[in-house]
Amino acid sequence: MTETTPEFRPLSIADYAAQASLSDQHSDGGSLAFPLLGLFGETGSLLSEVKKKQRDRISYRGYASAVVEELGDVLWYLAAVASRTGAPLSDVFAAAAPERVHQVNGELTLAALQPPIMPRAGEPTAAFERTLLKLAGQVGLLVSENGGRSAITVSRLAGVARALIQAADEAGVTLEAAAIKNLAKIDDRWPRERHFPEPLDATAEPEERLPRRLAVEIFERQVRGRTYVFQRCNGINIGDRLTDNAMTADDYRFHDVFHYAYVAVLSWSPVIRALLRLKRKSAPKVDEAQDGARATLIEEGITTWIFGQALELDLFAGMKPGDLPFDLLKHVRQFAAGYEAERCPLWLWEDAILQGYAAFRFLREHRRGRLLLDMDSHQMMIEPLS
Repeated sequence: MTETTPEFRPLSIADYAAQASLSDQHSDGGSLAFPLLGLFGETGSLLSEVKKKQRDRISYRGYASAVVEELGDVLWYLAAVASRTGAPLSDVFAAAAPERVHQVNGELTLAALQPPIMPRAGEPTAAFERTLLKLAGQVGLLVSENGGRSAITVSRLAGVARALIQAADEAGVTLEAAAIKNLAKIDDRWPRERHFPEPLDATAEPEERLPRRLAVEIFERQVRGRTYVFQRCNGINIGDRLTDNAMTADDYRFHDVFHYAYVAVLSWSPVIRALLRLKRKSAPKVDEAQDGARATLIEEGITTWIFGQALELDLFAGMKPGDLPFDLLKHVRQFAAGYEAERCPLWLWEDAILQGYAAFRFLREHRRGRLLLDMDSHQMMIEPLS
């Protein structure tokens, strides 16, 4: 019996529009303001990537990947506008490029909109820059006309789609690739179904795994006129006593709750591994690369950087899953590049951050508490400590 490879099926415009619409959950009653502003903003971001490449031709190496991502974002917002106006996205693209339209199994595909052989992506050309300005002009007309509450027609949307196809052609990017990357990004950040990955140390020796359940007491105590934070587990003091290590008091002395949240939710924390003496010595390469000093510094860097952002956002008070800024989570992923935590989806990082800050705000108010970690349920709770 031979195993067959699933037949490749080109992504149809209707399929992309259907999947994109599932992630359009902005609670604004179906208003066009949100997707129009998004379309305008992402077109500006695309222009900004070209500007950065022109300014820093040698040092800016993320240009090609950024263009694919921004084209995908423009496509998503165009799909959202079309959906909210009741115009099928396939009709919009059929009107935009009637000479290229042919159907596969009765459906118009994104691949059909572009030449079968694409030019190699490279430096932004003058033609590409002019086309992006044309795209911006078409989007500007769409926004300005809707400001007067004019009905959005298929032909007006087709003008945007036509410029988008031309921009992708000249950038050497397939819209199908941009759409697939866009859907993957959406699932990474706002999945329809949450599938928790197995613990990152699932294959480690049992005695070297992070504890699946753990209770840790965190409390303040005065020592010779100075206030320190202590930690206790199973009646034994663990770690160093902590202060804020800052000129201005900000209660960062409680920041180990963030590392415990990483343990509970992400099954990751080189810091807590070192604290609990759970480094994976049985796998020397893993021990050196994933549990060593450099990994610990990366985790501390992530934690400190997020804290700086959190101070500007009221320590994320009132935020729920889906509310953290997308760029914040993208930067965290970049920090973790090359380490096992890079594999954690962005929505799981968000859970860890929000749970950690819920515990931090509790400690800020009560000055003591008991953390209850449950890695199996990806939860960290905090309760009063008498």
